[in-house]
Amino acid sequence: MHRGEGMSAWIKMIEDDEATTELNEVLEMARTPHGTVDNVMRVHSLRPSTMKGHIYLYKSVLHDDSNTIPEWFQETISSYVSILNECEYSLSNHWANAKHLINDNKKSEKIKEALDKKRPEEAFSGKELELLKYSEKLTLSPSKMEEKDVKSLKEKGVSDGEILEANQIICYFNYVNRSINGLGVSTKGDIVGYYKNK
Repeated sequence: MHRGEGMSAWIKMIEDDEATTELNEVLEMARTPHGTVDNVMRVHSLRPSTMKGHIYLYKSVLHDDSNTIPEWFQETISSYVSILNECEYSLSNHWANAKHLINDNKKSEKIKEALDKKRPEEAFSGKELELLKYSEKLTLSPSKMEEKDVKSLKEKGVSDGEILEANQIICYFNYVNRSINGLGVSTKGDIVGYYKNK
């Protein structure tokens, strides 16, 4: 069981053996497939209600069976937003997920290089490129969004449901990147990546 060795944030995080009954219930909800609670969730331990809200939001945005954007590309959008926000924590976790799901080292390297340079057009085209351009504008210039940004997605064949999915992934990562960066959360003590190595 995770006991908090090496936990890292600028505010207190409560360890399992110090948790109240209410917090313990939420910590159980927050456990990863590895059986641990990542610092991004544990940083909420002083306010279990925000941890619970974060868990529901995360699972509905990224791990919902009704999503139709392929999982590897959901994780690629997540990684790109984290690059744009300079959030190393989210990037290390979600790029590990994307790479695992892409399952092609050469392709992964090309994608990561293009995203790091903020030139997604070097690795993507069509629908995927348009979604990454939308991700960049919504992250960096939210007040400049216009209807034509959504029309461009539709013209490339992105459905309204997929536009909503992408929008929510982008919005979630802008929220979580700011939460992590604002509280000094690090991956110290975490197992990086959602997927267990087989």
